[in-house]
Amino acid sequence: MKNRSEEYIPLVVTVGQVAIFPYYIVWLKEVSLTFTLFAWLFAAFSFAAAWGYRVFQSKKNKNNSYIPFIYVGMGIVYILVGCIKNSFEILLYGVLLLQVILGFLQGYFRAWHIEQKAYHLHAVHHYLIVGVTMIGLSFVKIISPVVFITFFGILLCTCGFWTLIRKKKAELI
Repeated sequence: MKNRSEEYIPLVVTVGQVAIFPYYIVWLKEVSLTFTLFAWLFAAFSFAAAWGYRVFQSKKNKNNSYIPFIYVGMGIVYILVGCIKNSFEILLYGVLLLQVILGFLQGYFRAWHIEQKAYHLHAVHHYLIVGVTMIGLSFVKIISPVVFITFFGILLCTCGFWTLIRKKKAELI
């Protein structure tokens, strides 16, 4: 492992995605209004994730990934989700676009992550940390799930910028 950030940031991202997922589902359920729309939006997410996974798998040079930008992109989507306060007529189209972008980015990240040396170690730690995190979050009383979603978006952007800075420093050396 080259440095600690390369080792721990993918773990933070995967654990955060699972820990934030229940809050994201609550938000998605609120904006989708019906179960049918919820299912269609979730299907769009899944198809886009498969597309992102396939895009990374078809890359010839997998070492040259855009992973810092993937982190920032996912962070921006989560921050946008956290900023949506009111329901309006075209919100569903915006949510559909956010679902496709987030699904694509998560699929790309997942495909990149399984190619990493620490992935198998992350898989074990992931389940343990998610369990502890979910127990901890169950004791936190919060007004709205968007607070957690926004915080996670900021964390992802920070991870993306940190990874980009580390990558640029490594290229200079």
